[in-house]
Amino acid sequence: MKVFGLTGHSGSGKTTLLVALVPWLTARGLTVSTIKQANAGFDIDMPGKDSFQHRASGAAEVLVASPKRWALMHEYRGRPEFEMDALLARMTPVDLVLVEGFRRWPHPRIEVWRAEVGRPPIFPDDPLVAAVASPGHPMGLDRPLLPLDDVAAIGAFLLAHTGLGTPL
Repeated sequence: MKVFGLTGHSGSGKTTLLVALVPWLTARGLTVSTIKQANAGFDIDMPGKDSFQHRASGAAEVLVASPKRWALMHEYRGRPEFEMDALLARMTPVDLVLVEGFRRWPHPRIEVWRAEVGRPPIFPDDPLVAAVASPGHPMGLDRPLLPLDDVAAIGAFLLAHTGLGTPL
């Protein structure tokens, strides 16, 4: 599995770009999965549901399944957060895993940057940023600039960078 990420400050457009890239990539025959970094307090479960009660009772993992999908919830219960390899090992193999966030993980990434967010670019301090996708031109840019509104250009860069081929 190839792993490639999108990084950037909150509000820069990472999720918007990711959800545009997935259908662009799958239309080219690739299988794609995603990993999204969430804040520490996130929860996909809700009080009153049986699965919530299973977790609240102390279960280490709860798998919820239906005829349409399944979800596995794992509680760290005081253990350290999994690293990238441990999380990827729990996923079904695909051609490409797109990662949103997780700047500490060692994978190549595109930074999504917008001046109006009011935060400095990440790329000067992150050698794993392979390109910047932006509607503007950040000062000191020393790597490729991709137009943020051009999913095909960003997808083509991603395919070339990962060695997964060229776009149709």
